[in-house]
Amino acid sequence: MAPPILSLVLPSETGRVLSIQSHTVHGYVGNKSAVFPLEILGFDVDPIHSVQFSNHTGYPSFKGQVLNGQQLWDLIEGLETNDLLYYTHLLTVCDPVMGDEGKLYVPPELVAVYREKVVPVASMLTPNQFEAENLTGLRIVTEKDGLEACNILHAAGPSKVVITSINIDDNLLLIGSHEKEKGQDPERFKIVIPKIPAYFTGTGDLMTALLLGWSNKYPDNLDRAAELAVSSLQAVLQRTVNDYKRSGYDPQTSSLEIRLIQSQDDIRNPEVIYKAEKY
Repeated sequence: MAPPILSLVLPSETGRVLSIQSHTVHGYVGNKSAVFPLEILGFDVDPIHSVQFSNHTGYPSFKGQVLNGQQLWDLIEGLETNDLLYYTHLLTVCDPVMGDEGKLYVPPELVAVYREKVVPVASMLTPNQFEAENLTGLRIVTEKDGLEACNILHAAGPSKVVITSINIDDNLLLIGSHEKEKGQDPERFKIVIPKIPAYFTGTGDLMTALLLGWSNKYPDNLDRAAELAVSSLQAVLQRTVNDYKRSGYDPQTSSLEIRLIQSQDDIRNPEVIYKAEKY
């Protein structure tokens, strides 16, 4: 699982999101994981597909195109020429994402670009454990390490930081931190999430979209937004596992395509099962 790195969020009653992510014809990763949930939560979403593949790269093969910098810029210029760059939110992924599971997906020199150019302009940062380690230079093996990583990332710019998945013992730990005023101690919390014995794709992209959506509805309560996002995501994943089992597949043998369309109610009105514990 490789979550996106950042989202820029400005509070708004009626949100308009520009989502710059990858796209697959089949399956749910990138914009295919993010656009639909945001629309369910009441946002207008304009997607820019930085990558268009037949399917995600976890399959034996894939075909498609990658937009270069000029092609991406042409799309932005087209919007600007027609006075269409009036978005309240920018949801973007550094494509490809930095990495996960101890593996870097990008050239090492790009990490410095992310750290020095991207992080300072983000209002919310949502790295996984591996990405947080690379952005901070800190090895994260305990809750204390996770909190220190949040402090380092706050100092770089973002007021909201959510480290989405820290592996501790048999659980995943989400650690969130909201620095409401510069120089003041941030409000910090954790959510303990039981591991589901399966491998999914697109979960990080979905999680970031849910965090964007719910944090816009609860701009001063990041812990509440995270509770709703985590509970919604876990309901989607459990539905996915159950569906594969009913179809006779072993969920532990291959990566699972999340059952997004079938989980509309879990996205729109999640039952909050996973509670935030404030530090």
